[in-house]
Amino acid sequence: SLSENSIDINTADMKHLILLPGIGEKTAEKIITLRKTRGRFNSINELLDIKGIGSKKLNKIKKYIFLSN
Repeated sequence: SLSENSIDINTADMKHLILLPGIGEKTAEKIITLRKTRGRFNSINELLDIKGIGSKKLNKIKKYIFLSN
Protein backbone atom coordinates (compact mmCIF):
# COMPACT_ATOMS: atom_id res chain seq x y z
CA SER A 1 0.00 0.00 0.00
CA LEU A 2 1.09 3.55 -0.68
CA SER A 3 1.81 6.11 1.97
CA GLU A 4 1.24 9.83 1.58
CA ASN A 5 3.89 11.79 -0.31
CA SER A 6 5.71 8.58 -1.24
CA ILE A 7 6.16 8.94 -5.01
CA ASP A 8 8.26 11.71 -6.53
CA ILE A 9 6.85 12.33 -9.99
CA ASN A 10 10.12 13.95 -11.04
CA THR A 11 12.11 10.74 -10.50
CA ALA A 12 9.62 7.83 -10.30
CA ASP A 13 9.97 5.00 -12.79
CA MET A 14 7.15 3.05 -14.39
CA LYS A 15 6.88 0.44 -11.62
CA HIS A 16 6.31 3.17 -9.03
CA LEU A 17 3.93 5.27 -11.12
CA ILE A 18 1.61 2.31 -11.80
CA LEU A 19 1.16 1.90 -8.05
CA LEU A 20 -0.90 5.09 -8.11
CA PRO A 21 -4.68 4.57 -8.19
CA GLY A 22 -5.99 4.75 -11.75
CA ILE A 23 -2.54 4.98 -13.35
CA GLY A 24 -1.74 2.17 -15.75
CA GLU A 25 1.28 1.53 -17.94
CA LYS A 26 0.14 3.83 -20.77
CA THR A 27 -0.48 6.78 -18.46
CA ALA A 28 2.78 6.12 -16.62
CA GLU A 29 4.59 6.20 -19.99
CA LYS A 30 2.91 9.53 -20.78
CA ILE A 31 4.07 10.97 -17.43
CA ILE A 32 7.65 9.85 -18.10
CA THR A 33 7.54 11.17 -21.69
CA LEU A 34 6.23 14.57 -20.61
CA ARG A 35 8.88 14.75 -17.89
CA LYS A 36 11.63 13.99 -20.43
CA THR A 37 10.24 16.57 -22.85
CA ARG A 38 9.76 19.42 -20.37
CA GLY A 39 12.33 18.60 -17.77
CA ARG A 40 11.10 18.55 -14.20
CA PHE A 41 7.50 19.10 -13.20
CA ASN A 42 7.14 22.39 -11.34
CA SER A 43 3.56 21.81 -10.29
CA ILE A 44 1.49 18.70 -9.65
CA ASN A 45 -1.23 20.34 -11.76
CA GLU A 46 0.98 19.88 -14.86
CA LEU A 47 -0.22 16.26 -14.80
CA LEU A 48 -3.53 17.61 -16.11
CA ASP A 49 -1.75 18.16 -19.46
CA ILE A 50 -1.60 14.38 -19.88
CA LYS A 51 -4.43 12.77 -21.80
CA GLY A 52 -6.10 10.38 -19.38
CA ILE A 53 -5.50 12.47 -16.27
CA GLY A 54 -8.36 14.75 -15.35
CA SER A 55 -9.14 16.57 -12.14
CA LYS A 56 -10.88 13.52 -10.59
CA LYS A 57 -7.90 11.26 -11.18
CA LEU A 58 -5.47 13.94 -10.06
CA ASN A 59 -7.41 14.33 -6.81
CA LYS A 60 -7.18 10.56 -6.24
CA ILE A 61 -3.39 10.48 -6.62
CA LYS A 62 -2.48 13.92 -5.25
CA LYS A 63 -1.89 12.76 -1.67
CA TYR A 64 0.58 10.07 -2.77
CA ILE A 65 2.83 12.22 -4.96
CA PHE A 66 5.29 15.02 -4.41
CA LEU A 67 7.82 17.03 -6.40
CA SER A 68 11.51 17.04 -5.65
CA ASN A 69 13.47 20.21 -6.32
